[in-house]
Amino acid sequence: MAELLIVYHSRTGGSRQMAEAAAVAARDEAPTVLKTADQAGPEDLLKADGYIFCAPENLAAIAGTMKEFFDRCYYPVLGRIQGRPYAQMICAGSDGENAVRQIARIAQGWRLKEVQPPLIICTHAQTPEQILAEKTIPEAELDQCRDIGQALAAGLSMSVF
Repeated sequence: MAELLIVYHSRTGGSRQMAEAAAVAARDEAPTVLKTADQAGPEDLLKADGYIFCAPENLAAIAGTMKEFFDRCYYPVLGRIQGRPYAQMICAGSDGENAVRQIARIAQGWRLKEVQPPLIICTHAQTPEQILAEKTIPEAELDQCRDIGQALAAGLSMSVF
């Protein structure tokens, strides 16, 4: 049976909530593995049939721990996962677009197939206190994460991708 891998990084809880929401919904459709970026590795990417990458945008870039995941995994799986479907979710304080571009560029190098438009959830955190504070993602936005998880897992399960 097709397996979905969700890799995420979160320091203040926003991306974690998003990834967990996607995973809960995905598990209704297909086997789903949820791993933090520091725990996921090339073997996880090779084993899975599709992916959701979920990260915060920090200083107009994907968070360092998520970038380090891609750095560790890029060459060991290059040429071995092409054509697999992926989606991405970004938790941002204001914009999120640059993080989306960075992940999309990495996915393009791997020759992955984007099957959902990127989801950017904006927390509007602008002050140092707001940026460092624990985040609470509203249910309506978590529903969007659930939709992505469910749709990608269902597509894998039905061999749509």
